[in-house]
Amino acid sequence: MKLSSKSDPGVPALGPASGDWKTQGSSILPGLLLTTLMAAIALGLDRLSNLHTLNPLLIAVLLGIGWRQWGVVPAAYRPGIKFAMKRVLRLAVILLGLRLSLADVMAVGPWGLAMVTAGTLSTFYLTCWLGRRLGVNPRLTQLIAAGTSICGASAVVATNPVIEGTEEDMTYAIATITGFGTLAMLAYPLVGSLLQLSPQAFGLWCGASVHEVAQVIATAFQNGAISGELATITKLSRVLLIVPIIVSLSWQTRRTHRQKQAAIPIPWFVLFFGLLVIVNSLSWVAEPLKAVVLNGNQWLLCISLVAMGLETNLSNLSQLGIKPIYLACLSWLFLSVVSLSMIGLGQLLV
Repeated sequence: MKLSSKSDPGVPALGPASGDWKTQGSSILPGLLLTTLMAAIALGLDRLSNLHTLNPLLIAVLLGIGWRQWGVVPAAYRPGIKFAMKRVLRLAVILLGLRLSLADVMAVGPWGLAMVTAGTLSTFYLTCWLGRRLGVNPRLTQLIAAGTSICGASAVVATNPVIEGTEEDMTYAIATITGFGTLAMLAYPLVGSLLQLSPQAFGLWCGASVHEVAQVIATAFQNGAISGELATITKLSRVLLIVPIIVSLSWQTRRTHRQKQAAIPIPWFVLFFGLLVIVNSLSWVAEPLKAVVLNGNQWLLCISLVAMGLETNLSNLSQLGIKPIYLACLSWLFLSVVSLSMIGLGQLLV
């Protein structure tokens, strides 16, 4: 039986007026236990690989898909899976704000910020245009655009609930983006050496155009500490652009599907993400506590991605075809070339 990606009247409401919490909590417990156990396996496999570049989020999705296709998902697990896929995911996105501070963003410098902003926005909107030209469905196109231009799988999982995408779209987007991010880890050091890029230029390039934070770190530190540190700061400043892009997508989605709605919808979890960025910038959270929260947040992200996998039907995924792979490839190549060109222009101007 296919698990629906839409809301189900059989799933208890999750708001404050949804009834007795004890009853509700017991109904979501089996699904939460299952997703938590599978998230632990995903994180364990990532650590055992000793690479930390395989992306535990992708491993979590694949584990969930595998269980869904070749195992049995009892009906009693469904409320907890839905809870993990919606509420746990939003909490995880909010807590990502503790990774960023405005001081780190400003350390990139005016030209670096201009380069990151121009590269990110131009890549996002060019990808959306290319998706229409290739005939890729709009929601999958937007997920690939967000994942490529901003921060890989994290941007995909943050964008999906806003645009009301399917689990299949989300899984495909994460898989393609992770694949090209891994390819970048292998190709960038070779290209950087061939072009004789300085450590600063190489770090800026990695931070401005490689997909995942972990992939940025793994790629840039191959060229030394200066490249690695600058790449990390550049990448974090790029992540901050998720706020205006998701707010824009939320408004566009609601306007398209509910044209009579007068009020502009606000994705509150993204605004709370921005609030945590400000809190972190003011150093109101002690470093030991922040480290604990961010480590725990990796669990939350994996739990929600396992739930996504459990809701994914491979037969639907295969129907998406190969065009989204072309789209993800063209999007990544555009961002890579534009970022490198702007770095070269910046060096000429200085």
